[in-house]
Amino acid sequence: MKSGKYREIGSHKTYRGEESIHDYTMKEPSPFTPGNPVPLELFVGREPQIEEIFRYIQRSAKGKQENIFLIGDRGIGKSSLGGYIRQLAVVRENVLAIHIHLGMVQGINDVVIKIFDSLLKETYKETYFGRIKDFFGKYIKEVGLFGVSVAFSPPKDIGDSLKLNFAEALMNTLEKLKDEKTGLLLILDDINGLTKTDEFANWYKSLVDHVATHHKDCPITIILIGLPENRDALAEHQESLMRIFRIIHVEKLSDTEVNLFFKKAFDSVHISIDDDAMRVMLRYSSGLPLLMHEIGDSIYWKNSDDRIELHDAVLGIEAATNIIGEKYISPKISRSIRSQRYKSILSKIGEKWAYRFDKSQIEKDLNVEERKVFNNFLRTMREKGIIIQDIDGKLGSYKFVNEMYFLYIAISSSERAAKAGVKK
Repeated sequence: MKSGKYREIGSHKTYRGEESIHDYTMKEPSPFTPGNPVPLELFVGREPQIEEIFRYIQRSAKGKQENIFLIGDRGIGKSSLGGYIRQLAVVRENVLAIHIHLGMVQGINDVVIKIFDSLLKETYKETYFGRIKDFFGKYIKEVGLFGVSVAFSPPKDIGDSLKLNFAEALMNTLEKLKDEKTGLLLILDDINGLTKTDEFANWYKSLVDHVATHHKDCPITIILIGLPENRDALAEHQESLMRIFRIIHVEKLSDTEVNLFFKKAFDSVHISIDDDAMRVMLRYSSGLPLLMHEIGDSIYWKNSDDRIELHDAVLGIEAATNIIGEKYISPKISRSIRSQRYKSILSKIGEKWAYRFDKSQIEKDLNVEERKVFNNFLRTMREKGIIIQDIDGKLGSYKFVNEMYFLYIAISSSERAAKAGVKK
């Protein structure tokens, strides 16, 4: 057991000890991947969603084009699920599966070129690549900066033509692979920017209508991955578009699934977890893969032996809280809370160390000027994804979206109050 002092953080004690000097270069790489999709070997849960998606992929392989919208909040694990589906589909259904991130894409021309570029890269080392290569002609370039690969680089007029004839181009490509693959799976991720205008919604609706009227046999499944507001934006731009999608919601993982994830991850580096440490890890992970990876990674690097004890978990969670706060909360606050009155209200909520709070209780501690803007403050906090209404509480009850957001706000508020007290 390490020696040292503890200090209270909410209902838990945080270890502040004489940490021994570790040569971290001797440790194995962390099994956690903060900010990136979960490795396939650590993927847990989502069985109902996976099986539902594969029913549609199998239906598509028989000739009926399918459209799926995978919806979930930030950090819920949508991209990890998409990556898992892609690799599983290749093995289970023998489809050509491509997972494409469109976060930096500006318009439909870029979307189409990105799709065909990804298709070429996915098939480059396959024996049947020659059949596809001829279709793209002279617009394929070999690149070898980071290993031999290919890139699709057509001029603008060819890009325009591909946009207008996207379905035909896909079908022509699939025709060359009909003896090799049962169909095509396109996973279009990071569509936030594309849903801000009506261009993508109209193009997609036109694509689906064209397939329905011109192709009786179209073994293509397209999965869009986005936030609930992305779906709402598409519906606003093209109301009839939503009728074509199979909507699949990605929810938080259960405690059982989170427990399994942590055990698998730490088992892979030969580290066990005490029960009381696991309980704290479950609580602050809130069923969100984003938080699970940040927490797991911080605990891994704070731990010095082959066992995660309570003080290791609490110390790691405090470190993860700072990381999560700086990554996900601070930018939201700095962009939206410029008012000193807003900042003061947030500090007063944080100082109460309450994950859940009632509007009436907070209002008692506000001055006259703060009360005038309190309703606007609550609305802004909801819009920025910091708090939500607490449906389990009484009217006017709110809670932070997860325990880690609460912990960051509480710690930050307490530290600011302590500094102000010293100055006084």
